[in-house]
Amino acid sequence: MDSHHKQSPVIVMMVPFPAQSHMSQLLRLSYLISSHNIPVHYAGSTIHNRQVKLRAHDIDSLDLERIHFHDLPLPPFLSPSPNPHSSTKFPAHLHPLLEASSHLRQHFTALLHRLLSPTAKRIVIIHDALMASVVQDSVSIPNTETYVFNTVSAFSSFFDLWEILGKPFQIEAKLVPNELPSLEGCLTFEFLNFLVNQEEFLKFRAGDLINTSRSMEDTYIDLLEKIPGNKKYWAVGPINPVTICSKHGNSNNRDKCLSWLDKQEPKSVIYISFGTTTSMTDEQINEIAISLEQSNTKFIWVLRYADKADIFTEECKRSAELPEGFEKRMEGLGMIVRDWAPQLEILGHPSTGGFMSHCGWNSCLESLSMGVPIAAWPMHSDQPKNAVLISEVLRVGVIVKKWTHTLEIVESSHIKEAVRRLMVSEVGDQMRKRADALRESFKQSLGKDGVSCMELESFIAHITR
Repeated sequence: MDSHHKQSPVIVMMVPFPAQSHMSQLLRLSYLISSHNIPVHYAGSTIHNRQVKLRAHDIDSLDLERIHFHDLPLPPFLSPSPNPHSSTKFPAHLHPLLEASSHLRQHFTALLHRLLSPTAKRIVIIHDALMASVVQDSVSIPNTETYVFNTVSAFSSFFDLWEILGKPFQIEAKLVPNELPSLEGCLTFEFLNFLVNQEEFLKFRAGDLINTSRSMEDTYIDLLEKIPGNKKYWAVGPINPVTICSKHGNSNNRDKCLSWLDKQEPKSVIYISFGTTTSMTDEQINEIAISLEQSNTKFIWVLRYADKADIFTEECKRSAELPEGFEKRMEGLGMIVRDWAPQLEILGHPSTGGFMSHCGWNSCLESLSMGVPIAAWPMHSDQPKNAVLISEVLRVGVIVKKWTHTLEIVESSHIKEAVRRLMVSEVGDQMRKRADALRESFKQSLGKDGVSCMELESFIAHITR
């Protein structure tokens, strides 16, 4: 790294939104920026800082120590259990946390004043798009700049904005996929309101970072930059590790599911996980179980409730009603995981050949950077659009459940068909080849002189100017 970075009197401050997939992305970005010898401060609530550190499996503990965590107090808030029977798949049980997180503003401002020092030429605030109102006071503080970090794909960001703004300009027909889902049904009214309230505080930002690569989403990043009022985008992704140093053998802290994977055939196992914000009904879980038993496909299935707003209040393990004797019959064929699973290591294991996923952007990027195609089962938010990007645009996935059938139970025969198509068909093999090509393009884009590497260097040069 250039020596002038070392002396750079710039402080970077991260302000994540307190949901796992948002916090983990900003933590990975913190690690990348701190490796350029820039001090990074990570400002979150006490419980959420604890949560993100606890689950940071792919960041070395020494690298974690380089990041300065600041625990900000949240007002008391309700942390209800997720409701699998809700009329919407959006995690409405997190609404009280949305409200509480907007009260971090004064604590954040106080922290900013504490960090202002005669030696710092500039404080650079990188905040989640959902935390714009929390950082609003920085506008009136000299030598501070704010940048928004976008935790979703350029594809879904662009089409959401384009739709909200009433399609302000024409785009080529071939860039609009046939069955592009609208925002309707993706978000709750409360969350949409919250988003609209953030909008006015986004005007002051100096630019945007986005967790994607131009090697994959160039077209949609260019379109995003065309939207009136939008700023420059630095596409620095994927920010997850794209190579996994698999710790083979009998390392004591290695997860048991990885040791199980060691014994399986290459590309033979489907990994199933629906992220941290979705809880399925017992009826739907039952259909998945039947489909796995009938498809005779090896699997690792993460079966958990969605995270509560405060994951430390009580255990969120799932004691789902699986079919009688299911786990006994599946011994050797599959594994049920009820704890936090090392997702990136599972996806990076040579025995993993497919991923049944809710299509959260984190999961999509992790899967594709390991060359693993996706059986897409979107639930809410940006996921329906991500599923279209995966299946129609990049052609590295099959659809398990059409978004238009959002509240229906997916029958086991249908799930089985999708699993077989992904895992043991010519079509699935072609998808694995394309996913592998994406993995290679990510590796190149993050390597020396690669497009994502250059974008991060360009951002670092910009903030240390």
